[in-house]
Amino acid sequence: MSHILALSGGVGGAKLAAGLAAVLPPERLTIAVNTGDDFEHLGLTVCPDIDSVTYALAGLNDTVRGWGVKDETWQAMAMLKALGEPDWFNLGDRDLGMHIARSWHLRSGETLSQVTARLTRALGIAHAIVPMSDAPVRTQVRTEQGWLDFQRYFVAEQCRPAASAIRFAGTPGAAPSPGFAAALARDDLAAVVICPSNPYLSVDPILAVDGVRAALAARAVPVIAVSPLVGGKALKGPLAKLLGELGQTVSNAAIAAHYAGLLDHLVIDQSDAADAGGLRAGGVSATITGTVMCDADDRERLARVALSAARIETG
Repeated sequence: MSHILALSGGVGGAKLAAGLAAVLPPERLTIAVNTGDDFEHLGLTVCPDIDSVTYALAGLNDTVRGWGVKDETWQAMAMLKALGEPDWFNLGDRDLGMHIARSWHLRSGETLSQVTARLTRALGIAHAIVPMSDAPVRTQVRTEQGWLDFQRYFVAEQCRPAASAIRFAGTPGAAPSPGFAAALARDDLAAVVICPSNPYLSVDPILAVDGVRAALAARAVPVIAVSPLVGGKALKGPLAKLLGELGQTVSNAAIAAHYAGLLDHLVIDQSDAADAGGLRAGGVSATITGTVMCDADDRERLARVALSAARIETG
């Protein structure tokens, strides 16, 4: 048996995480999730990326809207708005149930790892979904308005302010969660899959956790990333805008360079096939395939492609 560690954040990451969970049994997969997006809102602890992965594996994700729970209603949000409370971050009624349960157990003294395990089990998920750290790490973006917390930049400001730097408050000083640390140290770890998440906003917070980048670099296992770019553009989110603002080209070469020292193989979309030669010339293996995940078949097929790049059998 060989174990796979997946690093995930955001909607694209959650889709591939669900694909990996569909083709690998629970004992062969750990999904470590970005918590740099987490924040306190209306007295509740909201963990957007953990919830995206959880909802995707539980079959509860809203595939039309791209985030949150399917068949959602918004009565609580309407009442909050009528009461004059902040409504810039939308929380559906079913989604609120998750945040209430999480906040309740955190305040009772459980760690984020314990709460996440409790809630994922309750939703029938057998695979391990673990936070990158139990300590608070908060992604912040420097703009002309100063340093903005991630959700203020991403949701309230709609990524409009130009970004000039990114930092992760709480690092150094945040240790990997027990489940993440255990996966990194496993004797049977066979590969690491970086899901098609924003390298700067979703994956870098994971790599910033104490010792994680060094542990990945030290492990003699292949690191496979699925590019979040399709046709030289990001399907969702501010990646293309962010790359330009940070002085990088919007290209798979920039993605590979960002993971320099870690990355062995980059899976790219067939619309970017022309990038493969340059990647290989730079020492990164490349696989060309369709990377857009519209349904479960797409997710599972892409998961198998990523694992095949690491010469991992799925049965």
